[in-house]
Amino acid sequence: MDNNNTEFEVVKMANEEHLQILQQSVKVWNLWRETHHPSSPNLRKANLSKADLREANLSGTDLRKADLSGAYFRGANLCGADLSETNLSGADLRGIDLSEAYLCRADLSGAYLCGAYLREADLSGTDLSGTNLCGKNLSGVNLSGADLSEAYLSGAYLSGANLSGANLSGKNLCGAYLSGADLSKADLSRTNLCGKNLSGVNLSEANLSKADLSEANLSGADLSKADLSEANLSGTNLSGVNLSEANLSKADLFEANLSEANLSGTNLSEANLSGTNFDGVKSQNSH
Repeated sequence: MDNNNTEFEVVKMANEEHLQILQQSVKVWNLWRETHHPSSPNLRKANLSKADLREANLSGTDLRKADLSGAYFRGANLCGADLSETNLSGADLRGIDLSEAYLCRADLSGAYLCGAYLREADLSGTDLSGTNLCGKNLSGVNLSGADLSEAYLSGAYLSGANLSGANLSGKNLCGAYLSGADLSKADLSRTNLCGKNLSGVNLSEANLSKADLSEANLSGADLSKADLSEANLSGTNLSGVNLSEANLSKADLFEANLSEANLSGTNLSEANLSGTNFDGVKSQNSH
């Protein structure tokens, strides 16, 4: 049994030969990869903090739980790399290829991602707090459970992205593109979504308390069981929205359009309903 445990531990650590080759220089590493063609180099748990890895070919490399904090990756290729639970805080990832990379539960707080290519990357559970994602194309990316608090998302393309359970509280998302995104169970409390087009978006069980959704288009969206308490929904288009069992207590629905909405079990206590359009509302058993 001891032998089995020992073998298991060895597998979990970096291959010393692979690590020593990389520590010589990026040029030596790239040449080794060209000549030996290793399918998945093993650098698990390697300490490469603040390492200069510019132009390194790290595609398909196993970097699980490695310390890459503050490392320089400009021009590097990390396509398909396994970076799960890796420390990339403060790393310079500008302009690198992270397509199809696995970044589940990685720490990317304060990392530089300008120009990075993230097509089909898995960022579920990732810490992206304080990360600059302005203008990033994150369409279709898995960001479920990610921490995006204090991240910069102006102009970010999140269309079709999986943001279920993500932390976006207090964010200004006016400049972000969210059409077709999955925001179910996401924390969007105090978020600025003023004037956003969120038609058909899945916001079921999302926390939107005190969020600003004024003049937004939420037609056909799923807001079932969502918390919209004290939210600003003045002038918002909520036509055909599923608000069953949603909490709209103390929400401002001044001149909002709720035509054809499903209000079954919806809590509208102390909500401002002045000028609200209730034409064709379905199952209005609100309280």
